[in-house]
Amino acid sequence: MLYIVGLGLSDETDITVKGLQAVKGSERIYLEAYTSILTVGKEKLEAYYGKEVVIADREMVETESDAILANADKINVSFLVVGDPYGATTHTDLVIRAREMNIPVQVIHNASIMNAVGACGLQLYNFGQTISIVFFTDTWRPDSFYDRIIENHNIGLHTLCLLDIKVKEQSIENMARGRKIYEPPRYMTVNQAVEQLLEIEENRKQGICTPESLAIGCARIGTSTEQIVAGSLSELLEVDFGGPLHSLVLVGSKMHHMEADFIRAYAVNVESFDALVKKQYKF
Repeated sequence: MLYIVGLGLSDETDITVKGLQAVKGSERIYLEAYTSILTVGKEKLEAYYGKEVVIADREMVETESDAILANADKINVSFLVVGDPYGATTHTDLVIRAREMNIPVQVIHNASIMNAVGACGLQLYNFGQTISIVFFTDTWRPDSFYDRIIENHNIGLHTLCLLDIKVKEQSIENMARGRKIYEPPRYMTVNQAVEQLLEIEENRKQGICTPESLAIGCARIGTSTEQIVAGSLSELLEVDFGGPLHSLVLVGSKMHHMEADFIRAYAVNVESFDALVKKQYKF
C-alpha cells in the first residue's frame, strides 16, 4: 500500500491519528520537501514517529518515483506531504504512477492553506481561483496569473495567492555546467508579492491591484506564530511579516459586512481600513 499522508501546517503533532497509524505501519517513509515546509525538521518527525524519514526532493519525486514505489504492492510505504496531499499536482502524478503499477493507494487528508486561509475572516465559498506568484528575475517577469485575478474580481470573488518557494534550485551557470551546486532556499514574502502585483498593475492599468486595493497578508497560518494583517496593498508593503511561509489574499470587489467586521480586527490602521471599506464596498 502507498499511503499519501497530509501533515497539516505546523509541526510533527499536526498529523492525524489515521496518518500516524499509517506511518508507524510503513517500512519506508518519504517526506516531500519542496512544495511547502513545516516549522520543524525531519529529526522532530523521526522522534515523534519512531521511524527514519527520507527527504524526497523535487528531483527524486519527479524522476525517481520508481524508487519510492518499489515493492509498494507488497509492503507499506508512506509519502508525507505538508498540508494536504492534493495541494500540489506532483502528488497527483504519484498516484497515477502507482495505479499504473497496480499499487493500492490510500490518501489521508489534513488541513492545508486552501482551507485554513479562512482564518483571515473571509468566507471560503467567496473565494475564486487560487493563483501562484513566482519570483521575478531580471529577464523573466510573468504576469499570466493576473488574468485569473481579474476574472475573480469581476464576479466579486476573493483571490488566494500562493507565494513562490525556491528549494534546491541551481543557478543557470551551474545547471549548464552540470554542477550539483544549489542556491540557498528562498521564500517569497507578502511584501515581495505586493511589489510585483503593483508593478503588473502599473503595466496593465486594470485598476485591480492598486495601492488602495484591500488585501490580507498571512504568515505561518496554523502555527503558534500565525500573523494576519489587513490593509491596502501600500500599507502591507511596510509590514514585517517575519519568517515563512507567507500567503496573500486579495479581497474581491464584493465583501459581506460580516467579513468586513471580522477582518477589521487585523487592520494595520482601523481608521484607514474603515475609510477604504466605506469607499469601495456597499452593504
